[in-house]
Amino acid sequence: MSVLKNIAFLLTFILSFAFAKAKTSAQKTRILFVFDASQSMYGRWDNGQKIQIATRLLREIVDSLKTTKNVEVALRVYGHQNNVSSNGRNCKDTKLEVPFSVNNHDKIIDRLGSIRPKGTTLIAYSLEQAAYDFPVDKSARNIIILITDGIEECDGDPCAVSLALQKRGVVLKPFVIGMGLTPEVIDAFKCVGNYYDATSEETFKDVLGIVISQALNNTTAQVNLLDELNRPTETNVPMTFYDSFSKQIRYNFVHTIDSRGNPDTLPIDPLGSYDLVVHTIPPVGKKGIKLIAGKHTIIAIDAPQGNLELKMNGYNEYKDLKAIVRKENEVEVLVVQNFDKVQKYITGKYNLEILTLPRTYIKGVNVAQSRTTTVEIPQAGLVSIGMSSNGYGSIFQQEGEELVWVCNLSATSTRESIVLQPGSYQVIFRPLNSRLSVYTKEESFVIQSGQTTQVKL
Repeated sequence: MSVLKNIAFLLTFILSFAFAKAKTSAQKTRILFVFDASQSMYGRWDNGQKIQIATRLLREIVDSLKTTKNVEVALRVYGHQNNVSSNGRNCKDTKLEVPFSVNNHDKIIDRLGSIRPKGTTLIAYSLEQAAYDFPVDKSARNIIILITDGIEECDGDPCAVSLALQKRGVVLKPFVIGMGLTPEVIDAFKCVGNYYDATSEETFKDVLGIVISQALNNTTAQVNLLDELNRPTETNVPMTFYDSFSKQIRYNFVHTIDSRGNPDTLPIDPLGSYDLVVHTIPPVGKKGIKLIAGKHTIIAIDAPQGNLELKMNGYNEYKDLKAIVRKENEVEVLVVQNFDKVQKYITGKYNLEILTLPRTYIKGVNVAQSRTTTVEIPQAGLVSIGMSSNGYGSIFQQEGEELVWVCNLSATSTRESIVLQPGSYQVIFRPLNSRLSVYTKEESFVIQSGQTTQVKL
């Protein structure tokens, strides 16, 4: 198979990626061709010069896109304005020859026919300038296809520029077509984007299979959230697909099981790779997910879940009782759960800090697969404290010989009612106008579930 045919199939493959999604939705795709017209493009390649072969194939591809809806194309060229032989290297020799617009295909075809290689290879600067070639449109998919026969010659860093463009959300991960590059140069380009070697027979075979598949099928994915028996039964949870390279959010879905009992099929762009976060408590996920165009990809993630219910044994005197939930042996707060509510968690053991007065701590609560674990605490009681005057005071829980602070009394009120958990307590109080500590008063009392205790100071 000739190199000429290899390039033709390669371009077809990349373009099939580029407008696969545009065929099935109204989202606009913009493809910017960044074309190498440095002096080395005059070199012989297969049955002709590199410049002749590359421009001819690119003109054919652009012509074939005339009837494709929701796809716009543009052309940037570098190394074609300054003659390196007579004027030396010009590391800013790049130009947007044909900007994005509707029905500009013939302009690109004509311009490609008149390009003559002259200068040097300035990839990094050309990519930097390419950021300004795309119209501001957050809903569009911006794609760069770089066609080159050489490595950076102007001391720029194409990898850093490419990453910066992706992180800023300017473009998706670029495609790079290398024309007869050495293995060392090929390695240098892999960090720039999705690299394809135009002289590789193996690449041709892969491309041919993917193009056929892409022509017949949409690219889809399915997320299997597995229970402890490795069955895809877990569902109804939000999940986010991030671009692995740029870390930008690409998709948000709420996981669904269809009417046949299978996880729902998701239409996913095959460009790049993904990091998936499933927003369970705690979250689970998978990194570096790669999709193959035209194939259905199953993404399996362990996400066994059970329920945790928090209840009070009797009437709940607290207005808005909550519990802080942490994984066992960890300090990070996972969630603050409301009482009398059921919350789903990944199976395992959790520690609870219930915001009662005083706080209630329960360790090692086991959440089991597809079961509801109920945690019930004793009903609170009420203490009604009457004071002869305003003053300063606090309530303490009596634990053996030790007093543990629970809360302070209001310094501006002479009567206060406080909800407390069952147990033994002591209140310590000094009137506001008493200037000596010896006027401190103390009173012990016991709180019982569902009962009110009166304390006079």
